[in-house]
Amino acid sequence: MSAPPSLPAVTWTDSERESAFTRWLASIAPAHALVPSTVRLASADASFRRYLRVDGAGGTFIVMDAPPEREDCRPFVRVAQLMGEAGLNVPRVLAWDEAQGFMLLDDLGERTMIEAVEPANPQDALPLYLRAVDALIAWQLASKPGVLPPYDEALLQRELALFPDWYLAQHRGVAVEGALQETLRSQFELVVRSNLAAPAVYVHRDFMPRNLMLPREAGEARLGVLDFQDAVYGPVTYDIACLLRDAFLSWDEEFVLDVTVRYWQQARQAGLPVGEDFGEFYRAVEWMGLQRHLKVAGIFARLTLRDGKPKYLADTPRFIGYIRATAGRYRELKPLLHLVDAVEGNSAETGYAFGRV
Repeated sequence: MSAPPSLPAVTWTDSERESAFTRWLASIAPAHALVPSTVRLASADASFRRYLRVDGAGGTFIVMDAPPEREDCRPFVRVAQLMGEAGLNVPRVLAWDEAQGFMLLDDLGERTMIEAVEPANPQDALPLYLRAVDALIAWQLASKPGVLPPYDEALLQRELALFPDWYLAQHRGVAVEGALQETLRSQFELVVRSNLAAPAVYVHRDFMPRNLMLPREAGEARLGVLDFQDAVYGPVTYDIACLLRDAFLSWDEEFVLDVTVRYWQQARQAGLPVGEDFGEFYRAVEWMGLQRHLKVAGIFARLTLRDGKPKYLADTPRFIGYIRATAGRYRELKPLLHLVDAVEGNSAETGYAFGRV
């Protein structure tokens, strides 16, 4: 039996790796009644991982293809266990060839949350977002220090550096020097200080609708959670900022406020360290989101220029919009707003005599 011709074909650039995969899949096929001839592409992400789907006993399975010289699968396995213990709906690791980077996983489904929501209909999307909040709170309640890597000052600064290094210098061709460089340094220091002031919990780090799955099993209320291998121990504000200031879709602020305050109320009741003042919490969420938006603008530029994945850069205007909205709301961040406007040509700002490289 062969896979139907309509299914995405699996291509290999390395014949030795293809042969190793074929042998590995054949070796585990009997235990799960896998049908190797049905292997097809399921998805690929911004890293060097890709995901394949294969038919087997009672349904389908997912295979992670993660070249070990490019990807370390150990964090994925570790976080999957932590999330499972916290009661989240995550794929189980059913088989793993650590040396070659092949892994067999549960298939949580084919439809992501982002495919089921529409910014023009926020009230229809609200129930799914509240289910996402349930998953997030369950994850945060399981938090313990010393288990996951710390989201510390060094990591925050490394992430922020992606904006000048890749978005400004490489994508926009701006010379990052002089007054511009000093403005970035002082503004980044404010952002990092604000974010480090937030209490620490487990952080998924990419908690957004593209990584949340609609359950395929009848009676399963929990959303599936994916792409969690970069989890850290850091600001309680991060994942809720990530969920509502999305990389790939935008919501009106009324909806963002509505879901954020519902999260805050539920988190307070659960005993999570979100504070007694929602206004202060929301400010902290916005400043955490700003750090993420600056980072991701740099990452998307790097994916295009270094990794040959230009589709991500198409969403950069969304991030610039997020950056401008937050920087424009707080007096301390006005220098960042002026800098971004000068780079983007959004105003007649002339305070920076920066050059193109």
